[in-house]
Amino acid sequence: MSKIQRIGVLTGGGDCPGLNAVLRGLVKTAAYDHDIQVVGFLDGFAGVLKDRTMRLDGDTVSGILQRGGTILGSSNRDNPFRVPVQVEGERKFEDRSEEAMRIFDRYGLQLLVVVGGDGSLSIALELARKGMPVIGIPKTIDNDLAATDVSFGFDTALTTATEALDKLHTTAQSHHRIMVLEVMGRYAGWIALEAGVAGGGDVILVPEIPFRIESVVGAIKERTFRGRTFTLIVIAEGAKAEGGEVVVSKVVADSTDSIRLGGVGHWLAAELEQRLEREVRVTVLGHLQRGGTPTAFDRILGTRYGVHAAHCAAEGRKEIMVSLQGTEVTEVPLADAVREPRRVAPDSQIVRAARSVGTRFGDE
Repeated sequence: MSKIQRIGVLTGGGDCPGLNAVLRGLVKTAAYDHDIQVVGFLDGFAGVLKDRTMRLDGDTVSGILQRGGTILGSSNRDNPFRVPVQVEGERKFEDRSEEAMRIFDRYGLQLLVVVGGDGSLSIALELARKGMPVIGIPKTIDNDLAATDVSFGFDTALTTATEALDKLHTTAQSHHRIMVLEVMGRYAGWIALEAGVAGGGDVILVPEIPFRIESVVGAIKERTFRGRTFTLIVIAEGAKAEGGEVVVSKVVADSTDSIRLGGVGHWLAAELEQRLEREVRVTVLGHLQRGGTPTAFDRILGTRYGVHAAHCAAEGRKEIMVSLQGTEVTEVPLADAVREPRRVAPDSQIVRAARSVGTRFGDE
């Protein structure tokens, strides 16, 4: 096997805290331990398609550990296998993956590191099957990637959601209100569940446990009967009532994740106000969960992922994803990471613990 001398890296999909920690760990380890040059593609796979790059070295990544976002930029609208074009006034999609392969070869790259969630890593797997050596790094605030115990970015988003719930707690108590906090997570309830447990949510609604409005109403009435004058409800954007559908805010046709969830918090509030004749206030946390300074946990995990990916690249490993298994960072087949999402198990220990302290999930 010829020595690895030059690799590429991109940060795809939605941004999240800890991306710069990954880049710093990857680039410094590649340069200092293995004398490998790193080329960064700008704005995710858009950089590969449009030939937009920057050279990354120890100086470039110095001082970025604590910064949110990504110095490379990101995009969740660019897929080399599905590029939107206008043909005789009609919107169609073209496969330009061969062009991406040519640009990869033009830079003399021997491997591409893709930092992303299930969408970006699925694209990476397709490129790997076309012959491009690829290593994946799991990135998502949703924590819904299979084959890793934790994805970086989740802890920071969880901390943001927990802090928001702490603040809502005081104002809800003062005004005797029902407060609904809508958080991200797509079709997985990790942020809602863990923020709800950490922040003392009275009702937690997650996609994995369909809820009944009557059960949520009953939980609020029960609290009122016991002298609790306020209720905190945490709801994941992908949560839905039994027999109902998820609430979609919009559809973005050329995105790697075309369905944009959102609005279920306001829907729930309207249903509760109608049944309880009480005022319900809604806070949609939105992109605050993606931004800001990464927590110490995400800085450390991101660094470890970047370092391990650099070592794997130097060894000529490919079609793998670095992964946290217990307390150790190792690697797994890339196909395992995108085979199915990591969801909350309704009978998991954390759900049972929440139920034991009186938290309701709307299914009772």
